[in-house]
This record gives sequence, structure tokens and C-alpha cells, in this order.
Amino acid sequence: MPLVLFGIVGAAAYFGYQQLRKETVRVVERNRRSEQEMRSGSQGTLERGPDGVYRLRKD
Repeated sequence: MPLVLFGIVGAAAYFGYQQLRKETVRVVERNRRSEQEMRSGSQGTLERGPDGVYRLRKD
């Protein structure tokens, strides 16, 4: 029984760690983009959509 409990706790810890890494990458990218926008004086980052129209990037 303790082996099953440790397995569940380990799986939850691994899943939480993976989610934390994904969130960290997303936040670092957003901060980098924000710093570039501050340096250049722009109001946002444009992204080309599948229809070929440029729109503001959504975080």
C-alpha cells in the first residue's frame, strides 16, 4: 500500500514539475518580448494569422 501511495505522490510531483517548466518558459518569453517592445517603443507584437492578416499576439 505505501508503494502505491509513493507512486501516486511521485507522479503528481513529476506532473507538477512539467507544468512549472512550461509556465516558466512562457513567462520568460513574454518578458523578453515585453523588454524588446519597451526598447523599440512599440505597442505590441504582431503575428501573422493563417488567413495572412497580421494581428496582435495574445498571451
